[in-house]
Amino acid sequence: MYKRKLFYFGLTTALILLLALLCTAISAQLNRENLQQSNIAQSLLFEHERLSGTSYRLFKQLTDEVILGQNANQAFVRKKRSLISQSLSTIRQLELEQRDALGIQFTQGSVEDTDELEALIDEIIQEFQIVVQTINDEPLNQQERLRSLLEVTIDDQFRELINSAVNRQSSVVASINAQINTFNTAVVWFTVGLGVLSMSIIFYGCYWLFNQLYQPIILLRSATNAIAAGEYDKPVSESLDGEFEGLASSINQLAVRLKDHEANELTSRKQLELDVEQRTSELTRANLKLTRIDARRRQFIADVSHELRTPLTIIRGEAQVTLRMQAATQEDYKETLGSILEQSVNLSNLVDDLLFLTRAEMHQVQLEVSPVNLLELLGSEVDRWQRRCEDRVISVVAGEHAENIEVSIDKPRIQQVLSILLDNASKYSQAGGSIEVGLRRQSSDVLITVSDTGDGISATEVENVFERFVRFSKHDEGLGLGLPIAKAIVEAHGGSIAVESIQGEGSTFVISLPLGDDA
Repeated sequence: MYKRKLFYFGLTTALILLLALLCTAISAQLNRENLQQSNIAQSLLFEHERLSGTSYRLFKQLTDEVILGQNANQAFVRKKRSLISQSLSTIRQLELEQRDALGIQFTQGSVEDTDELEALIDEIIQEFQIVVQTINDEPLNQQERLRSLLEVTIDDQFRELINSAVNRQSSVVASINAQINTFNTAVVWFTVGLGVLSMSIIFYGCYWLFNQLYQPIILLRSATNAIAAGEYDKPVSESLDGEFEGLASSINQLAVRLKDHEANELTSRKQLELDVEQRTSELTRANLKLTRIDARRRQFIADVSHELRTPLTIIRGEAQVTLRMQAATQEDYKETLGSILEQSVNLSNLVDDLLFLTRAEMHQVQLEVSPVNLLELLGSEVDRWQRRCEDRVISVVAGEHAENIEVSIDKPRIQQVLSILLDNASKYSQAGGSIEVGLRRQSSDVLITVSDTGDGISATEVENVFERFVRFSKHDEGLGLGLPIAKAIVEAHGGSIAVESIQGEGSTFVISLPLGDDA
């Protein structure tokens, strides 16, 4: 894990810094001890020199006592002896500290020589006192004794001990200074070596850490560039450090999602193109339908105008002719009024049909229903149309138990439907042809069929046969309102109407009416 590598790098750097600080502390401590020992040695050297000077001045004052009398310099002698005692005490204390620090081998003889020097000084002082006390009794002997004291004891023994102590401390000072120089040189080279080693390790660690960080960044950048270029099949290797595994996994998931998104986008685009094409086709068909409807509307206006103009023209013509007659009889007036009445009825029926279709579109058709025996209704309608169309064979084909079928209907409206269908069957069939009106029960519905043996209806005309103002191509009479009115009446009863036609073999219109709960 990259976090662990960072931890190792930081730990190594901290250890190097700690080692450097430790070495610095050790070197500082050693250097301080060396300087302390050097100061002790310098102090000892100074004390020995001061002891030597004080001792010689004491010896001079004692010599003056011998020459001038016993009490000549007693105050100075006591002072010098006190200074010598202090110097000896200081020297002995410093030598003990030096021996504790450097060891007995390095300071061999120092403490012992001090004791010997102190004993020698005491001996010289006692010898001077003896000489001073006995100089009057034996002057010649005391002179020889004084000469031996001055030349042998002081000049030879004392000087030799002082010089030995001074030389020994000078050697100690020189040795300590040499050690300090050697130690400082070693510290400098050790510091330089440690610095070079530390910088090398740190630089190598930084280079190693940079490579450990740079490699995943290069991989992630290459992966993102590949994803940006649309290459989603080059996932990032997830065998990276733990900190980068989550990022690599997220980038791989992003690539998969982008790939799926592009695939879905392509599918959606194709689907959208299909939908647009379908909607365009639907709009085209709707536009064509609207165009046809508009054409039919224009034709309807022309037809309605024609249908309205014809009876109005007849009415106006009949009235004008009658009014211009000079001697019109009662029969003439009756004939004119009869013609006017007939045309008025036709106009009224046309207006009624248009109003009915309008109410049907607004779902405002009001029916006056009552139970009706359908077989009897069909029989009466067939008989009426058979009388009107004597050149056609119109018959009723009843199914099983058809005579008991009663349905709650608006009888005049259903008669209007049957009249429309029988009129169309008579109109579009040849003379001598047969027309069958069927009645049968199917589940909870009753089916009424009107079949003819005419030329049939083409496939294109079947789709629009129940639309307003549609007329078959071979017959231009009428407004094309009959079948739409029939459909509106049947649907107002909760039923449906359909047509089945094979061109050249005839057509069959099928009316389905619900029987109701009581049937």
